[in-house]
Amino acid sequence: KGSKSKIGPNLWDLINRPIASINGFAYSKALVDKKGKWTFEELNKFLYKPKEYIKGTKMNFAGLKNVEDRANLIFWLRQHSDNPVPLPE
Repeated sequence: KGSKSKIGPNLWDLINRPIASINGFAYSKALVDKKGKWTFEELNKFLYKPKEYIKGTKMNFAGLKNVEDRANLIFWLRQHSDNPVPLPE
């Protein structure tokens, strides 16, 4: 919380935050052009294969093929908020 963006943008309070919305971070054009928010569903798709889901992203990460690994990461990101978004039912 409150840390500066480094290799990537600050991830505090990421769930339901607009995509590419941290001021001062140099997002790829592909992410800037992507509309929407980082919902559970968007994160799941992105974390599966980032470079396929958002062609042109600068994120140098192959992705997580295992659905449980993605769910655990998304749950961890959700916890890093002053007001965590409710889990889907």
